[in-house]
Amino acid sequence: MVKRPRHPRRGMTILGFAFVISAAVFGALMLQRYEQRRTPPPAPPQTQAGGTVLVTLFFAAPDGTGLVREGREVDACDGPEECIGGLIEELASGPLGELEPILPPATSVLGVEVTGDLAMVDLGREFVDGLPAGSSAEMTAIYSIVDTVAVNFPQIHRVGFRVEGEPVSTFGHLDLSRPLAPDFSLEQRNVPPPAR
Repeated sequence: MVKRPRHPRRGMTILGFAFVISAAVFGALMLQRYEQRRTPPPAPPQTQAGGTVLVTLFFAAPDGTGLVREGREVDACDGPEECIGGLIEELASGPLGELEPILPPATSVLGVEVTGDLAMVDLGREFVDGLPAGSSAEMTAIYSIVDTVAVNFPQIHRVGFRVEGEPVSTFGHLDLSRPLAPDFSLEQRNVPPPAR
């Protein structure tokens, strides 16, 4: 009985096919994880009795790393520009619970313009001057605003910044030359208790 030689190409083809399928499955899983980080669960403002709405704000975690959601009831407002300005003022007023403040308390909102899916926020100079130095403080402050706007106004996909009416290209270590999309990878889900 004569044995036929095995075809090494058949084994390579099967191995190549298995590699392609594995790569496709891995890519799909990574894309799904990326989309979950970039897309917040919808939480638009909900009107309550007495002319108030429930909103979601992002403050610093008690240990100072990352962002944490805080729900708050605020007075109802007219139009997205006024409402977004009010949200940023709420951020500047600080958290109500155990979280840490993230914006300088003197932060003023000089104006907000909404065009399509873009909100352009104009802040006073005290925002820049009042933040502590360091890339972490800069990033969490900016993204507390961007993520707060995006969660409460799902139609807004990008937030741009001006200071005293002037476009801002950089803010410390952060590139602000183009409007920013929300980044929910900075959000902490399991918040450690504050240190005593």
